[in-house]
This record gives sequence, structure tokens and C-alpha cells, in this order.
Amino acid sequence: MVKLSDVNSKLLKARYAVRGKIVARAQELEGQGRKVIYCNIGNPQALKQKPLTFIRQVLSLLEYPELLNSPEAAKLYPADLIARAKMIMGLNPNGTGAYTQSAGIPFIRQAVADFIQKRDGIPADHNRILLTDGASKGVQAVFTMLTNKENDGYMIPIPQYPLYSATIELYGAKQVNYFLDEANNWQLNEHELVRSIEEARKNGINPVAIAVINPGNPTGAVLSKENIRMVIRFAKANNLAIMADEVYQENVYAAGLKFHSFAQVMHELGEKEVTLFSFHSVSKGFLGECGHRGGYMEIRNMPDDVYGEMIKLQSIGLCSNVDGQLVTYLMVAPPQPGDASYELYASERGAILGDLKEKAEILGRGISAIEGMHAQVPQGAMYAFVRFDLPHAKGIDPEAMTSDERLKYEAARDSKYCLRLLEDTGICVVPGSGFGQQPGTLHFRTTFLPPKDDIKTLVEKMKKFHTAYVEKIKSAC
Repeated sequence: MVKLSDVNSKLLKARYAVRGKIVARAQELEGQGRKVIYCNIGNPQALKQKPLTFIRQVLSLLEYPELLNSPEAAKLYPADLIARAKMIMGLNPNGTGAYTQSAGIPFIRQAVADFIQKRDGIPADHNRILLTDGASKGVQAVFTMLTNKENDGYMIPIPQYPLYSATIELYGAKQVNYFLDEANNWQLNEHELVRSIEEARKNGINPVAIAVINPGNPTGAVLSKENIRMVIRFAKANNLAIMADEVYQENVYAAGLKFHSFAQVMHELGEKEVTLFSFHSVSKGFLGECGHRGGYMEIRNMPDDVYGEMIKLQSIGLCSNVDGQLVTYLMVAPPQPGDASYELYASERGAILGDLKEKAEILGRGISAIEGMHAQVPQGAMYAFVRFDLPHAKGIDPEAMTSDERLKYEAARDSKYCLRLLEDTGICVVPGSGFGQQPGTLHFRTTFLPPKDDIKTLVEKMKKFHTAYVEKIKSAC
């Protein structure tokens, strides 16, 4: 029998906070009949977001093409979707149950290239696009390719999405933290990047890539074009590849802001030497098709022989799942004005994004009004990274602690807070220590995906809980 001592030590060390112990406890409480408001993970359809009719109608025809032979098909499906399903079957005659090319179905990769060209106004090569099982598999593929020596490291934002820290641990690489600037809407700071990389090199680490999440997870920030230019210049000066996690590009809510892709900014700069990996997914945006595990990775500035190794890596896994590839196609090639299905598609899309924008405002403004809690209205994505203040218990002096002692102390504090919040209110959020945070600060990450009434309830319960929690600590001093 395999014992815990037999398990890969790298796996034992890896942590993935968004599905950790607090979530397990939430599921136990739910099983006991408690109502739980799950705000721990960006899983829209699990939180009552309805699937887009367009997506499900096309998939139903592709999964069971015999429907097209039914005389009732024309009554059930818009004419353009019937035509589209027939076109897809013509281009992928083996159907959804057969392996595809390792890089993905060719016409879908071309559709992704067309999408990028239309989005950014720049050329895109379908031969540098790989279809993946969600963005996560693309990220993991890059780690597999670039981790060459034991001292190779990756610069990742703090706070970060724990896919990055967990994968670095699993692959035996080194984590190089750079802190996002909370006081400046969570933008990247060049001085902080320089500090981070210089410290890593002093410790014998060889940074090979920098990861950037835009719009931000868990921060909800949207990066300015100048901030992206700075990152590209920094990457070039330090011989780093860039991993641009852009899965929330459709989720921008703040007036006057817009999503700028790294590919677009790199093209404007005429940069030909920095390798760029950019990722997109069907799980986020307004689709919320997390379960279909679809996405793509675009690669720029990579020699043919190196790209051949990436194709080899993809072939080891045969191909990404076909339904996910098809949903990726439907994401990048949606109905157009004049199509029979367009009006419903546009209405559903607008309703989802409008609802997210409204809930972001309810959450951000409501949390900011609570004494001792701090949150900006999220500019984008699906999350807020909320800072909260707690007094220290009598006899505790954090300044007297070592850095490791303080890290453990603060992780224990935010974890205890979030667990108590769950027990007392049914609200399930993730401790900030699971994402990383500046020493001396406490945070939690929450989504604003639950229904609007639940977000309003969350704010009300949070105020009562936080006030009582702080008073309890003070009374014990």
C-alpha cells in the first residue's frame, strides 16, 4: 500500500488555496443543511450563471448530428446555427469522439488567429497557436518547457493565482515574488521588479520568465498600456520570457479603462526578441464554460526548432479535448449582426457582463464602508482582494518576529478569520495568505459571482461579523 511517505515531496509541498481546507469545511456545512455562499472560486455556472444558448445549441448538434436530420431541427435551432454545425462537421468530419491534431483543429486555430487580429489590429499566425484544456494546461506546458535547471525561477505577482506557485513547486523550480502596488490600483512597479530579480540572483536563482495576470486575479485590476510597456522593456533587459495570463480580457467594468493585450503592445513596440506566451480560456469572460476546459495559448518570438519542442510536448498528451476546442471556436467566432442567433446572443452577453459590473460595485462600495476593511471597486476580472485590519492579542509583537515567524503568524490569523467567517455566516472566501500578501497585511479573496441578492447579504453579514470579531479580540486584551 502506498503511504504518505512514498508520495512525491513536491506534491506534498504544493498548495492550492481556492480548494483548500476552508472549502472542504464549507461542503461539510452544506451537507448539514447550512446555506453557503461560495465566493472561493471563479466558477460562474456553479453560481447560477446560465450557459449561453448559442454555445449549447451548437454543441448539441455536434455531439448528436442526427438531430440535423430531424424535420423539427429548423423549428428548434436558428438557421445560422444549423449552417454553422454543418460547416464544422465538414471541417472536422471525424466528429467529437476522435483525436485531433496535437496543436488542435486547424480551422479553429485559424479562427483564433483571426480573433487576435481583429481584437488587436495586428497580424497573428495560426501556426503559433495551440488549443489547450483551459489556460491552466497552457501555463503548465510553459513551465515544462522552460524549467531546465534546479535554480531556474519564475517571477510571479504577489498576490497571485495559486496555479503558479503550486506548479512551480510541482516542477521543482524556484518562486520569485514581486509585490503588486496595492496603493496604485495593483499595478506593477518597476523598482519592485528590479528589487525582486536582483534579490533572486543574489540567492543563486536564474529567473527565466515573468508571469503577469491582466485583468488581475485576485486583485481585479486592469493594467495600463504604459505598465505593460514597462514589463516588456524589463523582460527584454533581463532576458525573460513573458507569460501573459489574459483570461479575464472580456471582464473590464471601470469607466475609461480597456484591456490591452501584451501581443498588441509588443507589436507596437516592434519587439522581436522577447518570447511571449499569452493565454485565454472559455472558463471566464461571459461564457463561464469552466467544465468544458477549453482555451488557447499564442506564442510569439520563438524559433521554429524551439516551437517544434512545444508541439512535441503537446503530442505527448495527444490533444486537448474536442468539446473544449469547439467551445473555444465559438468564443472567438460568435454570431454576427444579421445572423438569426445574434440578437439572443448579444442580449445574454450584455446581461451577464452588466450583472457582473453591478455586483462589483455593490461589493466594492459595501466592503469599503465597513470600518477596518478596505477594497476598491474591482476594475475587472471576477474578484476583490479585500484588506482587513485586526488588533494583535495581548503580548504579541510582530516586529519582534523573524520573517518566517511573521509569515506563519499572519497566515494563521487570516485562515482563522476566514474559517470563523464561514462558520458564523456561511460565507466562503479564501485567505490572502493562499495568494501571498505584503508582510504586515491581512486579506481575503472573494468573487462577486453569486446572485446579486447573495452579494448584498454578504456585505451585510460581513459588517456584523467583522465588528464582532474585532471587539472579541480587543476584549481579550
